Amino acid sequence: MTTSQWPLQEAVYAKLTSDTAFMALVKGLFDEVPETVSHPYVSFGAATEVVDDAHNQRGLAVNLVLHIWSKYRGIREAAAILAALDAALDRQPLLVAGFRDVSVAHQQHQHVRDPDPDIRHINVAYRVWLTKE
Repeated sequence: MTTSQWPLQEAVYAKLTSDTAFMALVKGLFDEVPETVSHPYVSFGAATEVVDDAHNQRGLAVNLVLHIWSKYRGIREAAAILAALDAALDRQPLLVAGFRDVSVAHQQHQHVRDPDPDIRHINVAYRVWLTKE
């Protein structure tokens, strides 16, 4: 089974960076965060794949984590970014190269206290199901 990790990340990146409501709230979406970036931004986190075949079809179930980073005092800014992220991804169509029947669902999110008291952090997990073409 071929991994979906890079095609999935490319698809999510394309979807989010073309979403004007989401991009209006962040300074960028990053795989590798540049040291010079200012807040707020979103970064890709871990992705875990599990084989999810059905009869004669090859499939994957992926837990994809995105991280929201903010320096706004309080959770308001990060929560607004989460809402825009969900509007773009949760139960929305996503074209992933080499796969069909792609389905995305918000699985969970967690507000995490960062060791730096000026930073607000929400990690967001999406469950993505894909069928290999």
